[in-house]
This record gives sequence, structure tokens and C-alpha cells, in this order.
Amino acid sequence: MHSRQMRDRQRGVTTLGWIVLLLPWVIVGYAVVRLLPVYLNYQKVAKTLETTATEAKGGSDATAIRNTIDKHFDIDMVEFPTSKDVTITRDGTTWVMECAYEDQAPLFGNISMHVNFDKKVTIGGANE
Repeated sequence: MHSRQMRDRQRGVTTLGWIVLLLPWVIVGYAVVRLLPVYLNYQKVAKTLETTATEAKGGSDATAIRNTIDKHFDIDMVEFPTSKDVTITRDGTTWVMECAYEDQAPLFGNISMHVNFDKKVTIGGANE
């Protein structure tokens, strides 16, 4: 009879058990939601550099390239990084645009997630 009483009391996972099981998933989900805007912004920056590479000619100068980047940042509403954070250098017959920056996403209180981005695109050269 004692084993029958034990089986009747065993009903499954308790509320505390569910909290312990689900808490890591909730934290990871919350972190993803907080990081999403940071990554969406990076996608806009990467798209701007790729679009600028297709629009600019190999004979363009750094000022024209930066103006094109400014125009696309305005259209896509990219406030950070700015076009001044994009380095434009000449490498032989090609131009190289690189945007390397850091961003943060707040998580809880004084805890935040730090993310590094580095996108490099080449204009001109053999692929044109």
C-alpha cells in the first residue's frame, strides 16, 4: 500500500522545477531580443558598403565614395557608426572601404553585451 501512496503523490514537474528549466531559455531569448537591433544596424552598414562598391567606379575618389556612404546612411537611418568611421584607402588600382566598430546592447542593470564588427569591401580592380 505504501508504493500506491507514493505513486499518487508523484504528479510531475513542480512550478519551481519549470522555473529552473525555463529560466536559461528566457535569459537567452531576452539576450537575442536585446542584440537584434545591434545586428540589424550592422546589416544596414554592410549593405551600404556593398551598394557603394557597386555604385562607385574604380576611378572614384575617396570624397565621392564617402558622399555615397553618407547618402545611404541617411536613407537607411544609420546613426552609428558614421561615415567618418569608415576608412577608405587606396590599394593599387582598388579602393578598400573598412568599417570596424564596437557596439553594446544593455542586458540587465549594469550588465551589457559587447559586440565587435568589421566589414571590408573592395571597389574596382579585377572584379569590375
